[in-house]
Amino acid sequence: MATSLASSPAKEWDVTFRLTIPPLYAAAQLSGATCAAFTLRLLLHPIKHLGTTTPSGSDLQALVMEIVVTFSMMFVTCAVATDTKAVGELAGLAVGSAVCITSILAGPVSGGSMNPVRTLGPAMASDNYKGLWVYFVGPVTGTLLGAWSYKFIRASDKPVHLISPHSFSLKLRRMSRSDVGEGER
Repeated sequence: MATSLASSPAKEWDVTFRLTIPPLYAAAQLSGATCAAFTLRLLLHPIKHLGTTTPSGSDLQALVMEIVVTFSMMFVTCAVATDTKAVGELAGLAVGSAVCITSILAGPVSGGSMNPVRTLGPAMASDNYKGLWVYFVGPVTGTLLGAWSYKFIRASDKPVHLISPHSFSLKLRRMSRSDVGEGER
């Protein structure tokens, strides 16, 4: 939508456990979301609230949903993007699937924002600030909890073959000629 879910400032914060976002990056996210929302409002003039995420039920329901889906997305992202044991060809598919599934799950309840800036831009363009606090507190809380939970359960940064030489992995690998026995050729 207006900004990339994967590059949310909230998600950048907890991967490193310190705020390392350059001010220009945060400004670019905010200006991109705002410009996109105002452009859509200008192009699709009769529709005033295009892209605005607002709670469909109570603010508490939306807050819990935003925390849960952002937690899930951040946990998956940490598992496949930052863990040296899980890096593989399917990392992008795992993160993309997490975004898709959490968006489908959260859409009817909270709009599935998962990014404070993604909500702020359209809210400014539509002049609709109903429940805006939910979309700042929820994603930041879920992101921090997801990253901290993953860091807590992760045993070590050592590669899997050093921890357990007989471990099983579902990673894809290419077969070479040496993998095929003499009798199977």
